[in-house]
Amino acid sequence: MSLAAPALAASRPRGEALSYDLAPHALALAMFALCAFSPAIFNDSDTWSHIATGDWMLAHRAIPHVDPFTFSVPGKPWVAHEWLSEILLALAYKAGGFVGVALLTGAAAGLAIFIVARAAARDLGGPALAAVGTLAMLLVAPSLLARPHILALPVFALWTQALFAARDRAPPIAFALLMTLWANLHGGFAVGLALVAPVALEAVTAAPAGGRAALARAWAVFALAALVAALINPFGLEGLLFPVRLLDLHALSRIGEWAPESFAHPNALEAAILALIGVALTRPLRLPAIRLVMLLGLLHLSLAHARHEMLLAVIAPMLLAKPLAEALGAPGSTGRLDRRAGLVAAALAIAAIRLLLPAPTIPAYASTRAALAALPAAITAEPVLNSYGFGGYLIFEGVKPYVDGRADMFGDAFLNNYAEIARGEPQALKGALAHEHIGWTMFSPGQGATAAMDALPGWRRVYADARVVVHARDGL
Repeated sequence: MSLAAPALAASRPRGEALSYDLAPHALALAMFALCAFSPAIFNDSDTWSHIATGDWMLAHRAIPHVDPFTFSVPGKPWVAHEWLSEILLALAYKAGGFVGVALLTGAAAGLAIFIVARAAARDLGGPALAAVGTLAMLLVAPSLLARPHILALPVFALWTQALFAARDRAPPIAFALLMTLWANLHGGFAVGLALVAPVALEAVTAAPAGGRAALARAWAVFALAALVAALINPFGLEGLLFPVRLLDLHALSRIGEWAPESFAHPNALEAAILALIGVALTRPLRLPAIRLVMLLGLLHLSLAHARHEMLLAVIAPMLLAKPLAEALGAPGSTGRLDRRAGLVAAALAIAAIRLLLPAPTIPAYASTRAALAALPAAITAEPVLNSYGFGGYLIFEGVKPYVDGRADMFGDAFLNNYAEIARGEPQALKGALAHEHIGWTMFSPGQGATAAMDALPGWRRVYADARVVVHARDGL
C-alpha cells in the first residue's frame, strides 16, 4: 500500500500532476482576490460595529461586559464573545482603512480554502479536486463578509483537518489549545467541540477490538481538554454556553443569514447537492455509515440556515475526498512539492495592487454618513429609532442606535416588538416613539415604518435618498 501513491504519481504526465497540486493554491488566491477587490464583503453593517467594538477595547484596554453602544438597553450584560476578532478588525482598519479590513478578511478566507483543498488533495486530485474546491468556495461566498466568522474560518478548517487526520488515534492534548483561540474569535467553536464525538466514534468502532478501550479513553481525554480550553475566555462558562443560548432565540429566523435556504434561484448549495446526486447515481460512491450521517446532518443544517453552508464547505470536502477519488478514479498527488512560497508571493502581489487602488465605496454606509452630515446637531443629539440594518453604521459614527445586529443582546421579546415597529404597526411604532422619547428615525425607503412615519402627524421628512429616509419630530 505504501507504494501505491508514488506509482500513481509517476504514471501521470508531469504537467498534469503539477496542475493538480496547484489547485489549492489557485483556489486560495482566487478567494483572497475576491475579498480584496469586492465591496460586497462590506454589505453588512455589523462590520462597522465590530470595528467600533475593537476600537472601544483598544481605547479602554478592557473587554466590555455590559453594552456601551445602544440607548435602548443601557448597561445590559453582554457576552462580547468575538472580542479577539473585533480587535483584529480594528487594528486592520487602523493600519489600512477598509482596504486593510478587506485584506485581513481575504487572508483568512483564502487560508481556510487552502487548508480545506490541501486536505482533500491528499486523497482527491485532478478536475474533481478543482470542482470540489470551487464548490466549497461558492458555498462560503454568500457568507463572505468582513466579520468574525470569516476570521475564525481557518481555525475551523485546521481543527477539522486535524480531527480527520487523527481518527485512528486521538490528537495531542496540546492541540486542544487551538479551541481557546477559536472560542475567543467566534461562537462557531461549538461546532468544533461537537465534531469531536462522531470522529471519535468512527475511530473507536474502526479500531481492532483489543485497542478500542484505550483509544476511547484517549479521545475522551482530548474531548475534555478541548472543553476546558474553550472555557479559557473572558466570560468563562457564559462564553462557553453563548452559542447554545443564541440558538434558543426564536427571532433569529427573521435575520437573513439564519433563514432557510431558498431555491428560487440557482445557488451553490443546489449545485453541490445535484453534483453529489449525479455522482452517486452514476458511480459506486460509498461512505462509511458515520460519515454519511455527518454529511446528511450538514445538509440539513445548510437547508435550515443559510449561514451553515460554511460548515458544509469546510467539512464535506474532507468527508468526501477519498470516496470521490475511488468513485471517479481521481487519486490525490501528495508527493509533489507544495510551492507555498509562490502562494505567499502571489498573495503579496495582489495585496500590493489593492493597496494602490482607491478604497471601496459602500453605498449603504455612504448614505448613512450623508444623512448624518445633513442633519442639524439638534436632531442627532436626540434618541433615534433605526432600521436593524443601520445599527452598525450608527455605532461606527458615534451615534447610539435603538437596535443593531447583536440579536443576543436584545432577546426575543424586544426583537418581536421591533419587528412590528419595522413593519409600521401603529401601536408598536407609536409606543416606541413615546416610550423612548425618540427625536428622529432612520429606515429604508421600502420599510413599512417609513410609510407609517410619512403619515404620522407631528413628524416630517428631513432626509431621503435611495437607501435611507430620515424623519424628525416637529420642533427639532
